[in-house]
Amino acid sequence: MTTGGFSSTRLGRVRALLERHVHAGFVPGVVAVLARHGEVHIDAVGTLAFEGAGSRTPMAPDTICRIASMTKPIVAACAMTLVEDGTLRLDDPVDDLLPELAEMTVLADPHGPLHDTVPATRPITLRDLLAFTLGTGMVPAEPGTVPIADALAAHGAPSPDEWLRRLGALPLVHQPGERWMYETGANVTGVLIARATGGSLGAAVRERICAPLGMQDTAFSVDGARRGRVATAYAHDPAAAGAPVVEDGPDGRWSRPPAFEAGGGGLVSTAADYLAFASALLAGGAHRGARVLSRPAVTLMTGDHLTPAQKAVSGFWPGYFDTMGWGFGMSVRTRRTQLGPSVGSYGWPGKYGTAWYNDPAEDLTAIVLMQRAHAGDQRLPLWHDFWTAVYQAIDD
Repeated sequence: MTTGGFSSTRLGRVRALLERHVHAGFVPGVVAVLARHGEVHIDAVGTLAFEGAGSRTPMAPDTICRIASMTKPIVAACAMTLVEDGTLRLDDPVDDLLPELAEMTVLADPHGPLHDTVPATRPITLRDLLAFTLGTGMVPAEPGTVPIADALAAHGAPSPDEWLRRLGALPLVHQPGERWMYETGANVTGVLIARATGGSLGAAVRERICAPLGMQDTAFSVDGARRGRVATAYAHDPAAAGAPVVEDGPDGRWSRPPAFEAGGGGLVSTAADYLAFASALLAGGAHRGARVLSRPAVTLMTGDHLTPAQKAVSGFWPGYFDTMGWGFGMSVRTRRTQLGPSVGSYGWPGKYGTAWYNDPAEDLTAIVLMQRAHAGDQRLPLWHDFWTAVYQAIDD
């Protein structure tokens, strides 16, 4: 028997995989959504928390989760709405709206002292921000070993304006356009959107993306009426006795509006909400009669914007970009090496074990939401097993 192009028998393997991780005590609950050919299959297993009231509340499609870096594609889409209405242009310098980033200097040696710099060879553009090629970003290094890594880690986020001022006071790590660097481009994009619209990033995302698509639970904080649906987030490492460690609860960091709405990872959302966003992209920018982007804009967002030269010197480890590239706020699959997303698939995971990918070749959307820090990292087989089960279930 098939449903939506899936084998109903093999879909049972997806649920069994989720149940295995819940029963092993890795996470209290998880929800997965598979959508194909107009059919939606949802598996929700476990509860919102290991302890307290959340341990008695089942995971569900409307469970609110911190989606961390799955924020990036939504913010990129919001920026593209401003490109489409003529407010912003992809290849114009951002200096007018972000003067803090005008006339930047660049480290002469990325590992060297902060005072040893050269002038930037060109301004930073919106395309740089969206493709993460602005010249600065996450610098993985042991504390005290790389001056710019320590400086970037220390500059904090008291408010959007102060955060950007502190960022602009530091040199770029590399020349604009030279290589891909993670994270910071999305946060700068958020500040740019706020200034371009004359409001907050949250208001822009709500008005331009969430409201048209009916994403009622996607925001930078959770009000009191909804907190009973918030899943508890756990640290990656357990306590010495093996018990899970709460990193953020329903009344924690996301229970109040933040001073800095982080475009790189500040949103909460639900499986149902994110499916609406993913479905809009897969359909070329519209969902249930509401159009947020044109088809050409979606094609641009979900194409690979990195050159071979940029890929050769970028990534978190050697070969990072051997099978993928980078669109606007998300990865793009460029080579298929195992039973998983096809070439041309796009999407991105988040810190707490959330993940989303669209596979246009298979007319497939897959979303997983759980709440344990770095639950999908390469030390765990979870994502490999999940994608294998999903693609084994395709049956047409």
